[in-house]
Amino acid sequence: QVQLVESGGGLVQAGGSPRLSCAASGLTFSRYAMGWFRQAPGKEREFVATIRWSGGSTYNALSVKGRFTISRDNAKNMVYLQMNSLKPEDTAVYYCAARQGSLGPTGADYWGQGTQVTVSS
Repeated sequence: QVQLVESGGGLVQAGGSPRLSCAASGLTFSRYAMGWFRQAPGKEREFVATIRWSGGSTYNALSVKGRFTISRDNAKNMVYLQMNSLKPEDTAVYYCAARQGSLGPTGADYWGQGTQVTVSS
């Protein structure tokens, strides 16, 4: 019943600033930590960012620190990833994820199907 649906991906130029969105349903959204992971072709899935259930704290991977911002709107059951200054190495499928309590690099309980972000030089 839990559904996480990502949107906002596509082809962007280096330096672009798209925003990814994730719509959650089938869960008590405000009680879940949310996060974003990504997976590039031939690479393992990597952690990108997470946000606490209250939105009071966030944590980003070093690779995106200072460039990406995760946020959430509990009233709308939405989580976002604002991406700035995109680099070609940011090209990957981006996955929305959820976990009760906390979420980190070890993984999550629920996953979206992913949205492709391709960054051209």
